[in-house]
Amino acid sequence: MRVALVHYWLVGMAGGERVLEALCRMYPQADIFTHVLDRRALSPDIAGHHIETTFINRLPGSRKQYQRYLPLMPLALEQLDLTGYDLVISSESGPAKGVITRADSLHVCYCHTPMRYLWDTWPDYMASAGALTRLGMRLLLPGLRRWDLASSFRVDHFVANSRTVARRIRKHWRREAAVVYPPVNIAAFTARERPGGEFYLCLGRLTHYKRVDLAVKACSRLNRPLVVVGKGEALKTLQAEAAPCVRFLGRQDDVAVADLLARSKALLFPGEEDFGIVPLEAAASGTPVLAYGRGGATETVCDGVTGLFFTEQSAEAVESAILEFERRERDFDPQLLRRHAESFGEERFRQEFARQVELARTAQSRPPEIQ
Repeated sequence: MRVALVHYWLVGMAGGERVLEALCRMYPQADIFTHVLDRRALSPDIAGHHIETTFINRLPGSRKQYQRYLPLMPLALEQLDLTGYDLVISSESGPAKGVITRADSLHVCYCHTPMRYLWDTWPDYMASAGALTRLGMRLLLPGLRRWDLASSFRVDHFVANSRTVARRIRKHWRREAAVVYPPVNIAAFTARERPGGEFYLCLGRLTHYKRVDLAVKACSRLNRPLVVVGKGEALKTLQAEAAPCVRFLGRQDDVAVADLLARSKALLFPGEEDFGIVPLEAAASGTPVLAYGRGGATETVCDGVTGLFFTEQSAEAVESAILEFERRERDFDPQLLRRHAESFGEERFRQEFARQVELARTAQSRPPEIQ
């Protein structure tokens, strides 16, 4: 059986790429297709595969500003030749599911989220964009949404990374989705023996919807040490807002991230995420999470046990959560956090995802009903 893995873009190792990494281990002979490729930024498990790109990869500046080419990505996907593959697994957060497959091949989409900038959070993107970009978005959004909906019917079976995302799939695409939580590489993290730490930590791509600005403002006002790991278009704005107690380390490798998680007092997670694997990596390190209590965090953080929720997306709410955590810091048991993370391990993901593929294959093999 020939397998193709289709991923939106490969320019770093975030949560979506961790799932792709697990799929690469499940299907070691699979070929990978993507819009943009920076092989140096990938793990050996991904970089070691045969990888083909769409024509987007050859356009000027595509490795750093790939999202400017979003309007061309539907065309690019439809030009990929996947006729030689029996199983196609698309990994969707950016455009990936819109590939065209053989009538007798099976297309399973693992969806991290329907594209947020087309649906849920487009007003936020409009607010942060320049005048010319806003005009372009207003002209292009209706067509991109129509294509996004139409291409969802090219998928035989949807698997969502959380109940939150399954609801979005039902809302925007009118499709049902099974839920299989992403895998956490538990072995990469070591749980501390007792509560405590040196600093607060923010970890991930520095984009507007992650709301790292709330953590920066809160720690600056409280004069609490904060370490920010990651790169993105919001970096310069965040640096301008930060007090001296905030340090920006840029992108760090996996070993450095594991060390930072183990040494931090708590992970600050102020964005509304689709799932968010970082809180589970924190739990695997015995580190509590202070999270905005909406979206995927409600499925990965146990309020009062593995972390604390704040109910408003504001710097003031983050400040209150930090102060409450500091009063209760000794209540969080690192070993209990570790056991919580272990229930999201990779073996569980492999078994559950393989079962979904088999269910989809069985459904596909049934003869159509004659009306």
